Amino acid sequence: METNKVKKIHDYGQSIWLDFIDRDIIKSGKLKELIEIDGVRGLTSNPAIFEKAISSSADYDADIAELSKEDLSNEDIFYRLAVKDIQQAADLLLPVYNEGVIGADGYVSLEVSPLLALDTEGTIKQALELWEQVDRKNVMIKIPGTQPGLAAIKKTIAEGLNINVTLLFGLERYKKVAEAYIEGLEERAAKGESIKEISSVASFFLSRIDVLIDPILDEKEMGDLKGEVAIASAKKAYEIYKEVFKGERWEKLAALGAKPQRLLWASTSSKNPAFKDTKYVEALIGPDTVDTIPMETLEAYRDHGDPESRLEIDLEGASSVLAQLRHADIDLAQLTQQLEDEGIEKFNAPYEKLLNAIEQQKQSA
Repeated sequence: METNKVKKIHDYGQSIWLDFIDRDIIKSGKLKELIEIDGVRGLTSNPAIFEKAISSSADYDADIAELSKEDLSNEDIFYRLAVKDIQQAADLLLPVYNEGVIGADGYVSLEVSPLLALDTEGTIKQALELWEQVDRKNVMIKIPGTQPGLAAIKKTIAEGLNINVTLLFGLERYKKVAEAYIEGLEERAAKGESIKEISSVASFFLSRIDVLIDPILDEKEMGDLKGEVAIASAKKAYEIYKEVFKGERWEKLAALGAKPQRLLWASTSSKNPAFKDTKYVEALIGPDTVDTIPMETLEAYRDHGDPESRLEIDLEGASSVLAQLRHADIDLAQLTQQLEDEGIEKFNAPYEKLLNAIEQQKQSA
């Protein structure tokens, strides 16, 4: 019998997490099946995923009707619903968390409100509250890697939370995120508190980079680089990761049980129909990384994926791609900041829609 192509990726040191959650996938046994058959080793969620889940099914109606009897805001109701789902998913993934190296995988991610993306103190407060409410050791709280998010990442790591840093597009910001993680561990260790249990990932968004840059490449008659900038950026990020998590400073933390903050590839579905639908998954398989993929991409990969370790192939080519952008006066740092700004808006819109959907459900309850 042919080896499952998704499961095979794990042989190369990469963990596949599912970028999807709803009640049906949990109750129907589908998530359990994905864990056992496809080797799915974690799960991520975001406001857009929850908005779709709550708006497109009746699975949440009874809970919303019950919660609407309490003096709760629409946001409070949402997080009550989300926490329940996250807890159930975390329980299903607990065996993965406990296998082999405990805490290597088996995580479920829940995001702070996207409306807090530029609010350091608000992010810290809500992250701590959600951590306490979910009350699972294999949960990660998602915090955007914005400039104001950096201090929140450091503080919550120092408080002992597992953090999934989301919405990363640029290499300079990624370096600062890795630094915030290390500083948080150092602060916690200095207080004499354990850092063994802490886990973190830095979620680097891929396909959106190419969606923005490819039309610019066409304008500058550099069409041969279309679909290559995101992958080149990811390969350079991996070089940074390998540099940051070594040396005397890191070894001190590693001796106390600290784990490196793994890179996680996000936004890995191909947005351009001219590209292979598994393009971003194929290109970035490599050790000690995570890839979070939507259901359609997972199913496509199961059908016709080609698992092989490619993350460290042709690093010179990756450097060349980024050098050609600089030579053509394409400011990648400026464009990735634009993507971050747009990304905040792209999460805010479904979040507002989600809160409105809950309001409508309350009115009809």
